[in-house]
Amino acid sequence: MGQSMIRKVLITGIGGSGGSYLAESLVSRHPSVEVHGTVRWHSVSAGENLSGIRDRVRLHECDLNDMGCVLEVVKRAMPDEIFHLASHANVRASFDYPAAVLGNNILGTCHLFESVRLLGMDPVIQHCSTSEVYGQVDPGNVPIREDCPIQPTSPYAVSKAAQDFLAYTYFRSYGMKIIRTRMFAYINPRRADLFATAFARQVARIEAGLQKELVHGNLDSVRTLIDVRDAMEAYWLAVLHCQPGEVYNMGGQTTLKVGEFLDLLKKHAKVPVPSRMDPALLRPADVTLQIPNVEKFAKATGWKPKYSFEESVKMLLEFWREKVAALGEKA
Repeated sequence: MGQSMIRKVLITGIGGSGGSYLAESLVSRHPSVEVHGTVRWHSVSAGENLSGIRDRVRLHECDLNDMGCVLEVVKRAMPDEIFHLASHANVRASFDYPAAVLGNNILGTCHLFESVRLLGMDPVIQHCSTSEVYGQVDPGNVPIREDCPIQPTSPYAVSKAAQDFLAYTYFRSYGMKIIRTRMFAYINPRRADLFATAFARQVARIEAGLQKELVHGNLDSVRTLIDVRDAMEAYWLAVLHCQPGEVYNMGGQTTLKVGEFLDLLKKHAKVPVPSRMDPALLRPADVTLQIPNVEKFAKATGWKPKYSFEESVKMLLEFWREKVAALGEKA
């Protein structure tokens, strides 16, 4: 779809860490586009994450598990494009509460697709998935291409794989214009459960004298990182240039071990940062090799990252230093 034809978009989970950055990107780069978004009732994170653009987006309180509510929101928004980001996305927590994660993510996605179908609408829908669906990949399949076998190793990854298959089913069965994207690891200051963010937050707290040591999980996992701002621009380009029914990997260009990222943050810290492994942070089954092949997406869109790895790390640390300085113990 051409950019001039996009008048209204709907972002599910607009108040979350990814959705809020996407909303910021859209209102700043594409001011003619009317941005709608779903938020959970009385969401605290939505108010904080959207504070800078609250007057430029239209929020709809909605639980995607409530089919009637989803139907009404989609009918009200009448979007040309839908970015489906809403999800319980904490991988570690999904091992503790698998039923909640599976029910929320799969049923909510079904309700969204069904609402569009029942209303007879024809928007482009981008199902924003994750590289976690690939699971523990054989080294022979690295860099990971879109045809790599899906072998999820966490309840969260199972829910995202089910969403992925559901998206393809609605494309094949009903001709709905659904594009599937699988994002690899990104640097996102607003999402505290990501390893990079968790490390930066603890570094800032140690610098402020609020914490004595940094705790971590597995440091041997390998990740390829992308700046969240580049990731959100990639989502926009996908709805403009990618083909419904197809799946596209998205990811950055900097690959390193989780422990190497921690070492980098320690070097940037203003004080010594002692650290130790906390067994509670280890997953029952881990995904340790996540390196993407993004040739298909780059060919379709011409996308290239704009932010360097150094800029991303600086942005992450500055975010948490400012947050800790403002909130103290509450940060």
